[in-house]
Amino acid sequence: MDNLKYIKKLLKDHFNGEPWIDVNISGAVKNVSASEAAEKTQGLNSIWQIANHMISWRLALLARLKDKPVNVPDNNFIEELNDTSEKAWADTIKKFESSQEDILSFLENSGDSMLEKVSPSSGYSYYELAVSIMLHDTYHLGQIVLIKKLLSK
Repeated sequence: MDNLKYIKKLLKDHFNGEPWIDVNISGAVKNVSASEAAEKTQGLNSIWQIANHMISWRLALLARLKDKPVNVPDNNFIEELNDTSEKAWADTIKKFESSQEDILSFLENSGDSMLEKVSPSSGYSYYELAVSIMLHDTYHLGQIVLIKKLLSK
């Protein structure tokens, strides 16, 4: 299996498949209501804020893969919520799914040699960027799982 196929498989498994960690992003946010997603506990960011942060970094990845510069705000894409309706939460989930589709689509249209290219906007190879988004997602997936447990107590 070439590197690109392996990365795509891991991205798919991690998002809504069967990853080795036995929990995926879609499963972690499934059946979370808007009010639960917006709730803060013990000084932590909300699930929704974390989801938005993850989406923003996924979009940053896509921009960097397309050699576009990314300006990271001082808040590192962690923002207060303006609309906490069920529709807004459903829209966030759709944006998450769309980011996944866009990343996979970009990778589908690329060859394995693309992974060796260095992004001029970040200085990292495309391989490093693709792997790093999985590491980033895994870190925040753990936060979401923990917050869900704290909210259920």
